[in-house]
Amino acid sequence: MDTLLPKLSEIQSAAKLIYQSMPATPQYSWPLMNVRAGAEVWLKHENHSPVGAFKVRGGLVYMDWLRRERPEVETVVSATRGNHGQSLAYAAAQYGIRVVLVVPFGNSVEKNRAMRALGAELVEFGEDFQEASEHAERLERENGWHRVPSFDMRLVVGVATLTLELFTACPAMDTIYVPIGMGSGVCSAIAMRNALGLATKVVGVVSTHAPAYAQSFAAGEVKEHETCTLIADGVACRKPDATALEIIKAGVDRIVLIDDDEVREAMRACFADTHNVAEGAGAIGLAALLKDRPGGGQTVGTVLTGGNVNSELFGEVLNSGRVVSLA
Repeated sequence: MDTLLPKLSEIQSAAKLIYQSMPATPQYSWPLMNVRAGAEVWLKHENHSPVGAFKVRGGLVYMDWLRRERPEVETVVSATRGNHGQSLAYAAAQYGIRVVLVVPFGNSVEKNRAMRALGAELVEFGEDFQEASEHAERLERENGWHRVPSFDMRLVVGVATLTLELFTACPAMDTIYVPIGMGSGVCSAIAMRNALGLATKVVGVVSTHAPAYAQSFAAGEVKEHETCTLIADGVACRKPDATALEIIKAGVDRIVLIDDDEVREAMRACFADTHNVAEGAGAIGLAALLKDRPGGGQTVGTVLTGGNVNSELFGEVLNSGRVVSLA
């Protein structure tokens, strides 16, 4: 399966490209979070990227490739719940490429506003991400636009730079917990772990209300499942990507399922212990880590993949439960 994954030299080259547009994001081991988890915890702050999420790394690499290899492309189209779309719009603006994004009805108002502010044109279609994705395919066929997939190895190469930074800062990590949306994040962690020859276990994390990847992992083949998560839209995948699943099957230690209440609890804990805002999908890895409570002597990490949560929703999360102080 390593033949599918990017090599260290590719990821290092991607990092040089990305750092022309943004600095490396920080990773911290927060004392209060360490007490809460009962272990040394490293939190990778992708909420500190220019679009508030990790996806920007893949967008920058993909658009650079597109401009070099397909200079005739004037318009790209893709489906998104927000962060993927922001990454494409941010990167495409550097090359003068038009971006059309399909979002499902009821998508995050603030993410929609952010995508438009970055220059993207939005089309609302479908009741979930999968229907939006299928509509993006139709727009590609009807208009001759270039469709940017939600999972692509060029995206993985870009996203792998975040785990390059994290593993460089903390190479002795026992376990890393990685949210699974369409798969670029977890596949990049596997690629980087393998490229550096580390023994770190990669644990995938999905929502119990969007369990398609967990069920596909267990079955050994792609299984579709409806999504109904109310808080973690970034991992609301109905149909897994076949290539991503093959990489996950070969490289993930296990997959943990987390429900919406556990996500909300992790969002509150993240804010209380680090004063960082995490959107639902951004906190789901932390939720799995806290659920496992790996114990003393363990060094573990997770990626705060994004902080783009609607203000009203975040206020409701903070007010809906009490954070137990363990310090």
